Amino acid sequence: MLVLVSPAKTLDFETTAKTTSFTQPTLLDHSQQLIKVCRELTPMDIASLMKVSDKIAGLNAARFSEWQPNFTLENAKQAMFAFRGDVYTGLDADSMSEQQVEKAQNHLRILSGLYGLLKPLDLMQAYRLEMGTSLTNPKGKNLYAFWGDIITDEINAAVNEQADDIIVNLASNEYFKAVKPKQLKASLITPAFKDCKNGQYKVISFYAKKARGLMARYLIDNDINTLAGIQKFDADGYYFSEELSTPAAPVFLREERT
Repeated sequence: MLVLVSPAKTLDFETTAKTTSFTQPTLLDHSQQLIKVCRELTPMDIASLMKVSDKIAGLNAARFSEWQPNFTLENAKQAMFAFRGDVYTGLDADSMSEQQVEKAQNHLRILSGLYGLLKPLDLMQAYRLEMGTSLTNPKGKNLYAFWGDIITDEINAAVNEQADDIIVNLASNEYFKAVKPKQLKASLITPAFKDCKNGQYKVISFYAKKARGLMARYLIDNDINTLAGIQKFDADGYYFSEELSTPAAPVFLREERT
């Protein structure tokens, strides 16, 4: 089974990762092409393009300027430990044993606007470049045009190394749009997480993001490789709703929190 998640805007490059094991991203040649484009942007351009404050724009202009592809533990950090945010709160990589980290390395992939597709232990340098950014580049007017079939091909290569042919999509719509579902050589399962609010079940972004991380951790820890196994997910009060689900889109509900 291969699990896909989104990256996070929040990064932590101050805390030392709990492991010194690392790998290198496989798509760095493409990342360098994007960095070349990004270095032509002024802080004002970045602020407008990414809809961020002048302070964040300046920070990212500096990151683009300083970025270089010779990644070491001194100038980069393993992706799964560098990203913070709701999904990664649920994933809780800091509590993983070495064996669990190894499982994650084999079964988890992180979609990225700059790096394309990252394994958990792939080193990365700090950046902000969301997949939905309308960054004009030699291949088109946005990052979806830039990545084309590349990310899909990488996912298929990763699936080829699995014992089964199931992909669990726990990424946001923005990031999964970089994948070509019809070209995937696997069964695609996209869970949804809905919380009860005022008597109605709905997707609440904050809770759903954390639930995606919880689901990813559950799948990794329990060596899940079947739809039935996915349906048994019950972390943090969620439960499977057979009535609202289809095989390709299982729905998990949670009662209103007080």
